[in-house]
Amino acid sequence: AIVTASWALLAGYAGQFSFGHMAFVSLGAYTSGLLVMSFGLPIPLGIAAGVVMCAVVGAGIGYVCLRMRGPYLALFTVAFSEVLRIVIVSENEVTGGSGGLEVTPLFHTRSDAPYYYLGLVLLGGSLGLMVWLVRSRWGLFFRAIRENESAAAAAGVKVVRFRVLAFAITSSFAGLAGGFFGHYIGILTPDIGSVDQMGLVVAMAVIGGAENLFAATLGALLCEALVEALRSYDQWR
Repeated sequence: AIVTASWALLAGYAGQFSFGHMAFVSLGAYTSGLLVMSFGLPIPLGIAAGVVMCAVVGAGIGYVCLRMRGPYLALFTVAFSEVLRIVIVSENEVTGGSGGLEVTPLFHTRSDAPYYYLGLVLLGGSLGLMVWLVRSRWGLFFRAIRENESAAAAAGVKVVRFRVLAFAITSSFAGLAGGFFGHYIGILTPDIGSVDQMGLVVAMAVIGGAENLFAATLGALLCEALVEALRSYDQWR
């Protein structure tokens, strides 16, 4: 739900169609996991470091893609996602490669309840920040850029700055979700950032409504419920 809402913020509000959003989930998860396992960093600080890393890389991607629109932007972000996945697979001494990287769990308990309530708090806080953002002047600038970049620039909107900001902000939310998810499942694999998973996120946003954060969130919850309910139907699922 956090990832889908952040993708809706990027695509539905800022008009930047990206297929690399799940790559930032993977980047946030691996950054946190490696820092915690290799350097003994507390898990909350590891997740925060993952958020910062995703914000920095997202800003870089946004800057590189300044002149790209539509399918060109989508293809570039697909390429970024695949490059990151290949790096994770290749650097098996660091990342565990295809075999996966075991990370420290957030809670040392067999119950999922603590994860559920923490996830609910993170979702509520993330949605609150995103809603505040879209209702602020920045949100107005995002929508202006989505509708017509030339007109927005003529009206005084710093198009370059806000395109980069859109990527950085939405990538940081994806990194937050990735860090939490990684320490919940306890093992990280390159498949987290796969194009298949990205397709599912896009479907969640489109089914719910990509131009409304709450609708996108409901779409994510509905699709996730269906994915779990249809597990016994194999390929039909």
